[in-house]
Amino acid sequence: MAGQRLATGVRQAHAGGDAVQLGPAPVLDREAREQEDADHLTPGAARAAGAGDRARPEEPDTTRTCFERDRDRILHSAAFRRLAGKTQVFIFPADHQRTRLTHALEVAQVATAIARACRLNVPLVEAIALGHDCGHGPGGHASEDAFGVFVAGFDHAVWGADVTVAALNLCAETLDGIRNHSWSRPAPATAEGQLVGLADRVAYCAHDLEDAAAAGIVSLDDLPASVVDSCGPTRSDQLHSFITDIVTTIATSGLVGMSGEMGEALSALREFNHRRIYLRPDSVAQAATVVEMLRALVEHYVAHPGDLPASFRTAADPVWESVAYVDGMTDRFACEQAIALLQWPPERLPRGQDVG
Repeated sequence: MAGQRLATGVRQAHAGGDAVQLGPAPVLDREAREQEDADHLTPGAARAAGAGDRARPEEPDTTRTCFERDRDRILHSAAFRRLAGKTQVFIFPADHQRTRLTHALEVAQVATAIARACRLNVPLVEAIALGHDCGHGPGGHASEDAFGVFVAGFDHAVWGADVTVAALNLCAETLDGIRNHSWSRPAPATAEGQLVGLADRVAYCAHDLEDAAAAGIVSLDDLPASVVDSCGPTRSDQLHSFITDIVTTIATSGLVGMSGEMGEALSALREFNHRRIYLRPDSVAQAATVVEMLRALVEHYVAHPGDLPASFRTAADPVWESVAYVDGMTDRFACEQAIALLQWPPERLPRGQDVG
């Protein structure tokens, strides 16, 4: 192993140069850091305590709070890694276009920036933000339409909390934030969960617009004047304006939200994106293709359960198991399975949108 061995017996990563000697301050263990949070966090923020409220009781960690453990489990999970291969707006994203993974990271950035300024529980915010879309299937929101015929009321948020990350044994507060981050769901029980739900909409409205403009699908010159006047035309301007407004609103009202003016601007931006990006003919056609392919895959696995991996063959509910397996697929793997198992014609596969 390369590196520097010191006379004290400590081996450092880099050879040569002067070692940085730290002071004698004691390492803060979990209990000391929980107390720091209790002293620092604003009234109403979530507090970490011991191992957290988990479905399966665990011993507390010596150094990490329960919400930090949740964040780390999500970061190291296969479900989180697979987000790198799942659609945000464009299937088979070209270079620099967002994926579900980069979207989750951007939501985490927006939410933690606000949480730090407002003295909310940052590790809980990070855990919810990083895990909030783990229940999304391949092909974007079209997968919800595809799976809804097999699982009544299929919702990626609920599925993510109750199925996709269930094996991680996360805290109740983390699962609640993931399950209820969508605005169509009941409000999360914690301020941190409510913040992630708001940060999610802020982030995707701004970065979906940026990706579409880079792809030549929309022009920023076409943005409504109410959006440009309130929060600017670019992703950087918009995120700065929304984050600043949310911090100010929390500080003055004690509620997780934004001012009336900025709320109207966010609604106008989202409506513009829906009309010009999500509901454009190419997007609608892509969604229909995704739905057709994913439903055919689920039907195949229901009829041929032997094609499922052994971990999905519990005989409890073949339909549920088939949906769970297909939901976890990346865009590319789903297309490969359609070709291999269904002899799916390549011309009927979803097609990506090149930047240019």
